[in-house]
Amino acid sequence: MISSMTGYGVASRQVPLTDAQGRQTEMSVAMTVELRSVNSRFLDLAFRMPDDCHSAETGLREMLTAALARGKLDCRIKLQRPEGLPPTAAPDASALAQLLRLQGLVKPHFPQAAPLSVAEILRWPGLLTEPALSQETLREALLAAGAEALEQLKASRAREGEALAVILRARVEDMRGATAKLKPLLPQLLEQQQKKLEEKFTAALAPASEGAAAVISREEVAERIRQEVTAFGIRIDVAEELGRLDTHLTETLRILKAGGSVGKRLDFMMQELNREANTLGSKATAIELTDSAMQLKLLIEQMREQVQNLE
Repeated sequence: MISSMTGYGVASRQVPLTDAQGRQTEMSVAMTVELRSVNSRFLDLAFRMPDDCHSAETGLREMLTAALARGKLDCRIKLQRPEGLPPTAAPDASALAQLLRLQGLVKPHFPQAAPLSVAEILRWPGLLTEPALSQETLREALLAAGAEALEQLKASRAREGEALAVILRARVEDMRGATAKLKPLLPQLLEQQQKKLEEKFTAALAPASEGAAAVISREEVAERIRQEVTAFGIRIDVAEELGRLDTHLTETLRILKAGGSVGKRLDFMMQELNREANTLGSKATAIELTDSAMQLKLLIEQMREQVQNLE
């Protein structure tokens, strides 16, 4: 399977709140884990989460690192508490006992001080506690939601990766079609060049090769034409480049078929294909060769853009 580095996954959980005695209440916090990834040379993880969730960051990081090889991934965790959260019905017994003990210690030193009113006691910090999130329960819920979001992310990346593989295979076939047109073209170009040279040399050297005192014989003219045609054939001989192009295209298809983390290997193949296309272009002394080289470079660039998104 081939995966893109672009993907998205999201999962939600309801995390129950607990009272002061650690018992679960009917209220809960809505938690959402959202994963977004784009292309990157390496695996780059970034976390955005409330302070309550930091205990699960290490577990989430290990999970993501084990499942993904490359990509810039943004993990966002949101907690939404219920509105109008009421306090517990009864005050915290230990807080009441501590307040009573402190009052007993202070009263002898300030006998004229008025005792605390009920309203003041109820406003005492920590006496009335709101339902809280259990760190252990929150961590378990976060890891479960993270695993679900990760599966969605991987499925999204796999779908896009397969779509990109289809595009790359089509471009490989286009390149093979372009190189296949060049092979029968080369003998035609040589034949055309030979005819041009024969006409040019015959016309230019005719006066010098006529009569008894001919300066240049017809055999010498023919030999000069053969030399020029041979030199031209050497200049436009791209058989080696076409052979290497075919080899690289075969290797590209093999990598696509093998699957896995293919991005870096395919990126290397794009460099090699581009190298051969540039050499082909540098040997282009005919418009047909120039057009074919430009077509190959365009197809390679299209492939490179897609390869940059593969894991």
